Amino acid sequence: MMTSCAANEGYEISPRFRQTVADRIARLEKDAARDEALVAQLVDGDHIRRQMRLVAAERAEALRMRLFLDRSRTRISQPLIEI
Repeated sequence: MMTSCAANEGYEISPRFRQTVADRIARLEKDAARDEALVAQLVDGDHIRRQMRLVAAERAEALRMRLFLDRSRTRISQPLIEI
């Protein structure tokens, strides 16, 4: 169970990890759109239902990852050489 204090703290992630998550979100959303377009070609009701469940799962995962990015902040890297 998270306390309200811990929930408001958020996460600190590297710029590279942030970009990786953003790329994954874009792929999930693109795949969901493609999978939803395929439904028009399906005939079997069970197959259509499974395909729509796949689309819903892809969109739910993309939303979950977006919420994670919204709660996180990007870590500022320290210089390698002290000035």
